[in-house]
Amino acid sequence: MQMVCLDLEGVLVPEIWIEFAELTGIDELKATTRDIPDYDELMRGRLDILQRNNLKMADIQKVIDDMSPMDGAHEFLNSIRSKFQLVILSDTFYEFAQPLMRKLGWPTLFCHRLTIDETGNVSDYNLRLRDHKRQAVIAFHNLNYTVFAAGDSYNDTAMLGEANHGFLFRAPENVVDEFPQFPVLTEYSDLESAFIKAGEAVTGE
Repeated sequence: MQMVCLDLEGVLVPEIWIEFAELTGIDELKATTRDIPDYDELMRGRLDILQRNNLKMADIQKVIDDMSPMDGAHEFLNSIRSKFQLVILSDTFYEFAQPLMRKLGWPTLFCHRLTIDETGNVSDYNLRLRDHKRQAVIAFHNLNYTVFAAGDSYNDTAMLGEANHGFLFRAPENVVDEFPQFPVLTEYSDLESAFIKAGEAVTGE
């Protein structure tokens, strides 16, 4: 059995925090896992910015409700799901992702949760599991799946390295330069072809 694992933001949908930063005019919020490898450092900084600017969960949700998947993403997922098992492994949060999952046709998503207090403030974040993308690939291997994966950021590279075949998709130059071992693709059609070719190599077709 063959499994495809995909990152979400930057691969299938725009970066939520960048969209929010553009709306609020707070440039500090534009930092993502493409820029800061330490996820705890990134999230603690985001929570501090939200608190300092009195921004609540409802403010972020307004932005997410107006977001759409990247052009061709829904069709790409439908095509992949007709050929492989598919799971999206993301460091986003279920509280963010639901409107986008609806627009993508409700693919399976593994991610994290936020703590929202009684006034609507985002007070903390809760990891489902540390290094969960790589751990998920290990678990799929233990279930006798061959795993192919694609992502765009520092937090995807452990997943790509653990997969049987890993690909960078629309990754920034700094990530591409630091991880030259991963092929770099920019179009959904090329990524799908790469998955199919990898699958054929495994089965010997």
